[in-house]
Amino acid sequence: MLPIVEVENVFKSFGSTRVLEDVSFSVSKGSVVAIIGRSGSGKSTALRCIDRLEIVDSGRIRVAEHEVTSSGLDLHQLRRDVGIVFQSYNLFPHLTVEENIMLAPRLVQKTRRSAARESAMQVLTQVGLADKATCYPSQLSGGQQQRVAIARSLAMAPQLMLFDEVTSALDPQLTGEVLRVMEGLATDGMTMILVTHEMAFARKVADEIIFMHQGRVWERGPAEILDAPATAELRDFIGNGL
Repeated sequence: MLPIVEVENVFKSFGSTRVLEDVSFSVSKGSVVAIIGRSGSGKSTALRCIDRLEIVDSGRIRVAEHEVTSSGLDLHQLRRDVGIVFQSYNLFPHLTVEENIMLAPRLVQKTRRSAARESAMQVLTQVGLADKATCYPSQLSGGQQQRVAIARSLAMAPQLMLFDEVTSALDPQLTGEVLRVMEGLATDGMTMILVTHEMAFARKVADEIIFMHQGRVWERGPAEILDAPATAELRDFIGNGL
């Protein structure tokens, strides 16, 4: 079976600063990959390149049969197949929770309102927020808003979910709420790539850990690499509790 994500020899710079240096990795369908590393190591940039939010300088990225680095990419179709959730929730404050989730299926997929509402309730149930459908974002906690953001992506029935430091702005209790939802998605077989500083969570759910350092894939392997790092850089990263 071909990987659902292939990143091959990707380079990316912002001005004179090289952010990604010959980055390569692949992700199998149904697996969970956690990308870890210090701030500035290229983790989030790698994730954004996968969803074509950033354009690479060179290299190749293929995601769910989409040639992401091709000039002929159908960006709308890519966004249907790839959901991404950020640290900021990006919910529309003037729309209810249900309306926030219905918006993309209605506009992008031209889904009928009744079907979009039914789908919204399904994904809200999946993230444990069915009782908040008629609330506005301002009436929810940060953890609840992040779970709505996850539900909004799930409503598009993506083949791949990307999570970029989605708990970094939350306190420990709210972080736990969001991580439990993500763990449930992993159990259900969703293919996921997550950039995270939550080492215990990465150890628990990830099929593979990718440690990035200075814009490179420095070390990768199963969760056990966190117990026995092969490089001094990963050993220092874990030892500092980062």
